[in-house]
Amino acid sequence: MARITLDHLAHAYKPDPRRAEDYALKEINHVWNQGGAYALLGPSGCGKTTLLNIISGLVRPTRGRVRFDDLDVTDLPTEARNIAQVFQFPVVYDTMTVRENLAFPLKNRHVPRDRTARRVEEIAHLLDLTRVLDRKASNLTADMKQKISLGRGLVRPDVAAILFDEPLTVIDPHLKWQLRSTLKEIHRALDITMIYVTHDQTEALTFADKVVVMHDGAVVQTGTPDELFERPAHTFVGHFIGSPGMNILPCRVEGASAFIGSERVALKRPYRPLVAERVELGIRPEFVQLQPKGVGLPVHVRRIDDIGRARIARVEMNGHPLAASVPDGISIEGDEASLVLDPRHVHIYANGHLVTDESAGGHAA
Repeated sequence: MARITLDHLAHAYKPDPRRAEDYALKEINHVWNQGGAYALLGPSGCGKTTLLNIISGLVRPTRGRVRFDDLDVTDLPTEARNIAQVFQFPVVYDTMTVRENLAFPLKNRHVPRDRTARRVEEIAHLLDLTRVLDRKASNLTADMKQKISLGRGLVRPDVAAILFDEPLTVIDPHLKWQLRSTLKEIHRALDITMIYVTHDQTEALTFADKVVVMHDGAVVQTGTPDELFERPAHTFVGHFIGSPGMNILPCRVEGASAFIGSERVALKRPYRPLVAERVELGIRPEFVQLQPKGVGLPVHVRRIDDIGRARIARVEMNGHPLAASVPDGISIEGDEASLVLDPRHVHIYANGHLVTDESAGGHAA
């Protein structure tokens, strides 16, 4: 087990990179603490798998260093890093039994038979594989094969970290929640550093203690699920996290007021004049309430979606689309209504980045 440090790490697939856009992975400085459960979250092509492969040794970074505790492993091959990696598609030996597949990493390291047997039984129990331990892997479903692949990554108790690259892609949707919960339980039981790559926010937020959100090759925010939801550091995080995502609206800011066109929105504190090409207001739909016409900011209602746990209104204000919560008991006739925004949950962004309390010219409420 190890603390993993990324020191001024960057990677380009192009030869002789000179500009930021030449890099598939822009400079990252980050520490993965020993025993932590982390998720790398972002859309396809944002650099998640490249970063995972650099940590595992499958890719050597163009710049920067990788350290496991105090050991520089940047130039060490994968087999010298003591890393377990679980890939998107199952990696199993079809001609072996499930038991033999799980035991294989330990057999290769000459772990005594009795210890191997105990460890295989333990991991099989955690993954609900006990009943198929003596069946050939070739006769099992893709779901079961991926469980075996997960087990092969988990069976070694001495690994520095376990890296998961979209491991639930082939898993049936109704089993995904169960397997995520199982991985979380295993993490608590085994105290192993786990890094989980996914584009699925539900997978990331339910698995990880800390989520690293990536966009266009860069880390835009690292935080707990609550921090990403409550205080997105970048408009991309606000839009990507949540369903529906954060409302992002162009505005101008004057002191403790933001103006969307001619409509004034109260802010929880005053802001200094912002010098930026793009100033925007962000607020999550959960903190925007639809009300009858004349109660708040005027909007046109396009439709109201009933998503079971709540009703979400799709509205338009000054030509900009928004999503808002519809409180119980509220009924709107026609397409004219109002919005009421909770000032405590309004954020201001300059060129995509959150304007913090320190730069706001006032104190946090």
